[in-house]
Amino acid sequence: MNLEYARDQMLRQQVRAWEVLDDRVLEVMGSVPRELFVPAEYHDVAFADFEIPLGHGQTMMAPKVEGRLLQSLEVEPTDRVLEVGTGSGFLTACLARLADAVLSVDIYPDFVAAAGPRLDRQRVDNVELLAADALTLDFEAEFDAIAVTGSVPELDEHFTRMLRPGGRLFVVAGRRPIMEAQLLTQSGVGAWSRQSLFETVLTPLVNAEKPQPFSL
Repeated sequence: MNLEYARDQMLRQQVRAWEVLDDRVLEVMGSVPRELFVPAEYHDVAFADFEIPLGHGQTMMAPKVEGRLLQSLEVEPTDRVLEVGTGSGFLTACLARLADAVLSVDIYPDFVAAAGPRLDRQRVDNVELLAADALTLDFEAEFDAIAVTGSVPELDEHFTRMLRPGGRLFVVAGRRPIMEAQLLTQSGVGAWSRQSLFETVLTPLVNAEKPQPFSL
């Protein structure tokens, strides 16, 4: 497989075609070697337009969804970011190259253990990895952006309260077959704006079945 051709086709035919036009996002997605973050048996389809299985019933998001996630969060070089769901570590690496610091959390310790060396090989040194259930985290106004890579049945305040003023949250909410990617932005003290981005389906976060509803 011609890796550079496949990477270019991924960016042109999938990511850009899905209205991801942010130059920083496109550069990052093109520079992080996605083929080194997928399980070995899926190496030849690393750039394909589908979710790649990772184990434990979890998947790596399709490239176009990763692109929309990164673009919507508008991560700045001074931002501290929380990633919920480390997975393979590919999106972690992309976030790290856009942000000042990233805390990436995954409920599966083997995902965290595998992502560490991958990030080290890419000289990503501004990421802290944590094996934990993200729904038990107790941070208060510590992050400028939060990327939730699994779905939740309904929005609640668990993640929004972890955001600093002006913070942004990407999350997919709903139940199969209808889920919606949304961007929540803190627009003032206790005030939020919500933007509907696109419809998609993601594997639910483990233990995310009984949230408290979130009200704007």
